Amino acid sequence: MCAIFLIIFIFPLVTYLYAFQFEPKSLSITWTDIKNSNIPEGFQGVKIVQFSDTHFGPHFSHKQQQMLVDQINELKPDIVVFTGDLIDKFGEYASERKDSQTILSQIHAPLGKYAVFGNHDRGGGGGYLYKQYMEEVGFTVLVNETKKIKANNGDYITISGLDDFLLGKPKVQQTLQHLREKDFNILLVHEPDVIEKVLAYPVDFQLSGHSHGGQVQLPFIGPIITTSLANQYVEGLYSIQGKMKPLQLYVNRGIGTTRMPFRFFSKPELSVFSLKN
Repeated sequence: MCAIFLIIFIFPLVTYLYAFQFEPKSLSITWTDIKNSNIPEGFQGVKIVQFSDTHFGPHFSHKQQQMLVDQINELKPDIVVFTGDLIDKFGEYASERKDSQTILSQIHAPLGKYAVFGNHDRGGGGGYLYKQYMEEVGFTVLVNETKKIKANNGDYITISGLDDFLLGKPKVQQTLQHLREKDFNILLVHEPDVIEKVLAYPVDFQLSGHSHGGQVQLPFIGPIITTSLANQYVEGLYSIQGKMKPLQLYVNRGIGTTRMPFRFFSKPELSVFSLKN
């Protein structure tokens, strides 16, 4: 009788409290070496930290935001990238936006901070606010453009960013057609499944988010719900053969939540990449 009571009442309650109170406030840090013969000497051991899908709002307090930024800085990144969906409803939470901006401005990265639009940044009034908002805290927002990141010895890698594929106006050919096969080329794009449109170009490393890792996963089953343009690639590192050279894709599980303030077996994630030749 006691066992039946535990199964029917206690276990669901504990699961609910864990998914609502504990896991969304935890943080997983994943470390990955990115090995590629195109990485120049000046970028050996350079550290990139990716965060994504913060969905700042009522379910993500400024205390959590400060802890996130402190953790990013503790990792001592050379480059920081944000792959979209900063605020859940960008047109709302005006007072919270300002406080969040103050916190984000504290992120340090000597070789630069880069960001792209996500669908939540384009929607809900964010399309006219997000770029300036991020630039004011030191991020370069890449909208269908490519920049060179230069090391002290003159070596460089490239970083490109595509506009959001759901609500923006991405221009794949215009953005990627001038990439050189001999360079190490990074691409930021919010939705991971668009990689099929990228394989014709010499991209070495694509960083994406959007999926939340499913946000809710079940043991032995995996994500019970995936989202548009994040059905095939849901989390972690993938190796894919492109038309010009191999491409690695990393899909970050994101930090915040959307639709429902739950996470289950899909912890918020900071991704750390070390570049190696």
